[in-house]
Amino acid sequence: MDELKLAMNRRRFIAGLSAAGVGSTLLPGALAAVAQDSDAVTVEMLEAAQQIAGLRFTPDELQAIAGRLNRTGGDTSAYETLRAANLGNSTQPALVFNPVPPGMTLPTERRPMRRQEVTVAMPASDAELAFLPLTHLAKLVETRQVKPSELTELYLARLRRHNPTLRCVVSFTEELARRQARQADEEIAAGTYRGPLHGIPWGAKDLLAVRGTKTTWGASPFKDQTVDTDATVYSRLTDAGAILVAKLSMGALASGDRWFGGRTRNPWNTEQGASGSSAGPGASTAAGLVGFSIGTETRGSIMSPSTRNGVTGLRPTFGRVSRYGAMALSWSMDKIGPMCRSAEDCALVFDAIRGPDGRDNTVLDVPFNWDATADVASLRVGYLRTTFEDDIEDDPQNPQRAASQRQSLSNNRVALDAIRGLGVQLAPFDLPELPTEAIGFILGTEAAAAFDVPTLNAQLDSMREAPEESRWPDSFRTSRFVPAVEYLQANRVRMRFIEEVDAALGDFDLFVGSNLALTNLTGHPEISLPNGFFQGSPTSLRFTGKLFGEAEILRLAHAYQAATDYHLQHPAL
Repeated sequence: MDELKLAMNRRRFIAGLSAAGVGSTLLPGALAAVAQDSDAVTVEMLEAAQQIAGLRFTPDELQAIAGRLNRTGGDTSAYETLRAANLGNSTQPALVFNPVPPGMTLPTERRPMRRQEVTVAMPASDAELAFLPLTHLAKLVETRQVKPSELTELYLARLRRHNPTLRCVVSFTEELARRQARQADEEIAAGTYRGPLHGIPWGAKDLLAVRGTKTTWGASPFKDQTVDTDATVYSRLTDAGAILVAKLSMGALASGDRWFGGRTRNPWNTEQGASGSSAGPGASTAAGLVGFSIGTETRGSIMSPSTRNGVTGLRPTFGRVSRYGAMALSWSMDKIGPMCRSAEDCALVFDAIRGPDGRDNTVLDVPFNWDATADVASLRVGYLRTTFEDDIEDDPQNPQRAASQRQSLSNNRVALDAIRGLGVQLAPFDLPELPTEAIGFILGTEAAAAFDVPTLNAQLDSMREAPEESRWPDSFRTSRFVPAVEYLQANRVRMRFIEEVDAALGDFDLFVGSNLALTNLTGHPEISLPNGFFQGSPTSLRFTGKLFGEAEILRLAHAYQAATDYHLQHPAL
């Protein structure tokens, strides 16, 4: 028993030294020393550590480091305290990411929302009704041409009918939906109309907590999990009168389009995945199974499924929407946004969910002034030169991908002409070439912290039973090799990225184009909207805005959609 305790203490000692950031966190050299019952940190261990961490200390410097570490006596009580704190996934870090560069003045003027006036007659069929944009559904509800309960039953039936093929639903919320629908019926009949989301059925990506429902995060270790709170986004949509009909699928722990229930499918081509990780919101919105949905993005998870499924998706500025009650993957990169059938749909949903709640300490109180009638000719718009002027090279290894990229480029060039036709003056624009891959480990490091407890206690190892989920446990453990100093240095470099992008944007309100790796790090907003097809599947056009410039990118998207009909086309299910 004494030998067992001694071995365990030595393991804790080495883990504690690793957590102190001597080069990396859990090192092969240190593990080998434990296996050999080493009682002290040696220069050889540190040499192995610095090789992994990319350091170059001299032998004398390593000797001094080893001596200092050995003089600590192996006290790992601080690390034991941290691991016993039961932080879970929801505790926010004290360090708060703010995407606003020094010297930037945030807008303060607040103006009333101005929506596009629409006249809508009740469609002849349920299918036509199901695919209407939110703006049109809202008008039908407001004018009492359709009841919220009728819409709810329509979408619940469609979800039940098409989910076996699309695999876009984790759990149905029928009892809750019918209760909310009855309340909406009664309120509207009594003359109380809450606004454009009142009575509209919607679906939530299954990382948003809702009391009385499972919140599975798409991962088998959590498939029976319930969270005893309501996410702020859910509460705000409920206050607006929206009706939750389903918790929608997401890639396991927000990666890809595969979850413990299978792979979510693209309704335009069910041989394809719906792309992730907001796969369920993308597929269900495109297939007319919900009036709108809510997705999240850390490094592309609204933009990518919006493109694949042909919906309009808005990734807001970081710090616009509270993430309280949502699974954390990366506290400095996670963003919540609407996935809808039109740009104005996104504006209405975004307006309902944005703003501080006193619970997410990253959210800033910045106005959102939506005016659907404003002239887009006043917008200062650039287009990303590399996206529109560079030709697509042949790719013998993947000719299908090259063909898809060529078609997308062709569609985008046509779109530029359509934008010019709106009276918008376009100017070529270049983003600075920045080594985003060098600081990409920020996401993985924060994710490893968010899931540290289930990683250390081997709970996540059950994900290996499903190949599509198996990447995460090893990824989280690998991220323990990131030195704490380098994580902080990466975020200092990140601030330089923010400043350079801000300087490059200059007087532009937005640019046509996308750089997901960069703008997800800097926190800029982006919208994806359908603009054509390639071999039957949608392609997309993207606008990227200045920080807190959602109104501008939505205004141009709205004008583009008023001049085209790509967003009104839908798959034949």
